[in-house]
Amino acid sequence: MPNTAEPARALTDAQIEQFIRDGYVKIERAFARELADQGRDVLWRDSGCDPDDPKTWTKPVIRKDRWQPRMSLGTFPVRFPSPDDPGDAGWHIDVSFGTDNPDFMEWRANITSKNRALLMLFLFSDVGEEDAPTRIRAGSHLDIARMLAPAGENGLTLRELAANGFAETAELPEVLATGDAGTVYLCHPFLVHAAQPHRGTRPRFLAQPPLSPAAPLSLNRQNGDYSPVERAIRNALSN
Repeated sequence: MPNTAEPARALTDAQIEQFIRDGYVKIERAFARELADQGRDVLWRDSGCDPDDPKTWTKPVIRKDRWQPRMSLGTFPVRFPSPDDPGDAGWHIDVSFGTDNPDFMEWRANITSKNRALLMLFLFSDVGEEDAPTRIRAGSHLDIARMLAPAGENGLTLRELAANGFAETAELPEVLATGDAGTVYLCHPFLVHAAQPHRGTRPRFLAQPPLSPAAPLSLNRQNGDYSPVERAIRNALSN
């Protein structure tokens, strides 16, 4: 099969500035549609559902996570058209340490985003506004940074962060993570986001892997060579 993906390219200055300001950037055609098609074939096969028979789509969401050690793409939440509440559509950030605690509300995040450099959304199907796109509160990463700063290295639990339902971010613009298969959203680890029910007609396929840092993030680099994630946190704390 010919490789139809465009050559890899760095983010533009405008994209980096948007990431720092809004907490996310959308990368169109980040991987080939053909690869997305192949990935969906695997997921359909292992879901036990028939892509051509909606009667087999009996749940609002199925999570496929057994490939993580091999594929490094995290979980695959496959969302199906359904009138039922999926049960996981609350606003949150993806906390990144303390995950040995069986209560996920006790998992933690801290101001240097221990163990997580990015949240990424890989679209393996075309996702329109009715196809359960991830909801993003643009700029919310700045509010979360300010919440985390006083807690230092120990950070806060998801329960503590969500104590008021992330009310401090409720007035921010809401963006829907829509796009064609092959689109990737790069998101700041502090970005407040949420799932939603599927109101469309075709299941949505998405992977949501974290990007783990090779070394801990630092907010005090002597050479001043800060990553966009670090720059965003520093901007939040200076305002």
